[in-house]
Order: sequence, then C-alpha cells, then structure tokens
Amino acid sequence: MLATRALSWRIGEVAIVDKVNIDLAPGEFLGVIGPNGAGKTSLFNLISGIRRPTEGRITLRGEDIAELPPHRRARLGLGRTFQSSSVFGSLSVRENVRLAVQAHRGGSMRLWRRAATEHEVVAAADAALDRVGLSHRGAALAGTLAHGEKRKLEIALLLAGEPDVMLLDEPMAGVSAEDVPELVTVIRSLTDEGDRSVLMVEHHMDVILQLADRIAVMHHGALLACDTPQTVMANATVQEAYLGEAL
Repeated sequence: MLATRALSWRIGEVAIVDKVNIDLAPGEFLGVIGPNGAGKTSLFNLISGIRRPTEGRITLRGEDIAELPPHRRARLGLGRTFQSSSVFGSLSVRENVRLAVQAHRGGSMRLWRRAATEHEVVAAADAALDRVGLSHRGAALAGTLAHGEKRKLEIALLLAGEPDVMLLDEPMAGVSAEDVPELVTVIRSLTDEGDRSVLMVEHHMDVILQLADRIAVMHHGALLACDTPQTVMANATVQEAYLGEAL
C-alpha cells in the first residue's frame, strides 16, 4: 500500500532521515518507535509531503508521490494526524467533521446555501463520529472537549477523508491514563474493515504492543529493525540502542 526506498532528508551533512526502507501492506498496522530525535516525525513529514526528501522514493499503491504536495497526497488516499491537537474550537464537533467531509467530496461551501441540508454529507459526518464514539458530543463546541475527546475528533476528521493509509503521530500524547484504553479501541478499529493501513508513531510501548502487526525501530535517522513485536523486543541491537532510554 505504501513504500519508501532509500528515503532521506539531510540538512547540510546531517542526516535527519537516513535511507529508510519501509513497506506497509494493505490492512497492516505498523508501529514506529525510537528515542527522542530518532527521526520519527521527520519520516512522517516526508511521507505526508510537509518536507521534500533529499533522496529516495515514496510510493502509494505503486505511484511515486515524493514530489506531490500534501493536498495531492491526501486526494490519493493518504491521511495524517499530528502530535498537537488541531480542530476548529469555535465550531461544533459535528461541524468540524462535516467540513472535513465536504472538503474531501468537493461539496458546496457557498454561504447562501445551508450545508446542513446536504443529507449525505451530514450522514457521513455522523457515521465518522459514531465510529470514534463521539455521537453524543456532536453539538458541543470542539474547544470544550477534553484532550482525549479531541484526539478522537481528529481521527473522525481523518476518517471523513476516507484515506487508504493513515499516519498517526503520537495519538496518545497528553491523553490521561484513564482515557488510553478507549482510544486504543478506537485506533484498533481503523484496520477492521477493508484494506486500510495504519502507520503510527507512539512512545507508549504497551500501546504499540497491543496494536502493531510489526514494529519499525528508528535510531539516529536510520531504520534499525522492522519485524514482529516479539522479534523486535528480543533484538540485541535494539536493546543496545535503547540502553538508558525509556521505551
């Protein structure tokens, strides 16, 4: 579904991302871990189009997307969340998702036409909210949501774009311990239907071990290992790289 080949990003002589090869199969959940500064978010920035690689290829369903801007990649089925929550706080939860559906489907944004009358758009927004467990909060202002609820809303916004590949950048960041299990359940459901694939950066190893089919380990910008959770955790090189680092 998604692949990188010798993907690199350098600033001067410093390799932030160094010749990374990753393959993500249809329906697969691949976790990405590594110490702070390992290049995980930079890898996501390259794949999503925020940064342009200095070397290498990125393919989505076999099509090279390395030179495409972020919005073109999104149109082709690549969606992403970020470490910091980003929603329209002054709009309702439902309005946030409805706008995301309209943006994806190319619906009318004309001020003199009530978008809420576009029943298919509203239905799609409600379905996304139901998927993440926020149906009961649809009328609430997004800015009033608790942090864990905002994370769910971001996933609903992502689902509104009907992506084939979802990049989740530390979705548990700032989420209270009591909200983690429910958010894990929501994220696990993302690959339940069809061939949707997920690539997720996360520091909570217990979460990664619950969700990932395989784990990719980054260190100093390079890919140190990529295998099943059990194999990666038993890898002596990975253990050495993490010596003194909290997984």
